[in-house]
Amino acid sequence: MERRMVVAQADCPARRVPDGTPLTIPKDTFVTITQALGGNYTVTYHGQMVRVDGTDADKLGLEPELLEFPEPVDDQIDIEQVWTALKSVYDPEIPVDLVNLGLIYGVEVDQPGKHVDIRMTLTAPGCGMGPVLVGDVEYRVKRVPNVETVKVELVFDPPWSREMMSEEAQLETGMFF
Repeated sequence: MERRMVVAQADCPARRVPDGTPLTIPKDTFVTITQALGGNYTVTYHGQMVRVDGTDADKLGLEPELLEFPEPVDDQIDIEQVWTALKSVYDPEIPVDLVNLGLIYGVEVDQPGKHVDIRMTLTAPGCGMGPVLVGDVEYRVKRVPNVETVKVELVFDPPWSREMMSEEAQLETGMFF
């Protein structure tokens, strides 16, 4: 997406990247959208990179992008839909989804319990956006039909490295050597 400037239509909650500090973009403030992926937005506000949740798209005068799935044919959780939901969560700094970044270490589905367990990591253990990304994962996976609960466990063993990225992600970010 090319960069574009928008004006906040209402006070808009955001989080500074990469430390995750909450802030509010005041109504009538100009911001520049630098990334609009997975329904969330990374914008430049007063020279800072900040992330705006897709549920607040209207506060930037934008239409929210909704993650939707077809009506289920049975009462089972479709693991492919879980992976689709995970692929809709993007790093706010890198235009690559968490799956292709190699941050999702495992997914387990408990069909009778209607529960999904996810093991994931971060590109850096001290990443302030960790809680935001975990919240995104929980929110997106709960949108999958028949999922009632989601538990995300952050793990740091093995530590993340660029070799865990898909080849496509490495090429897109220029990290393919």
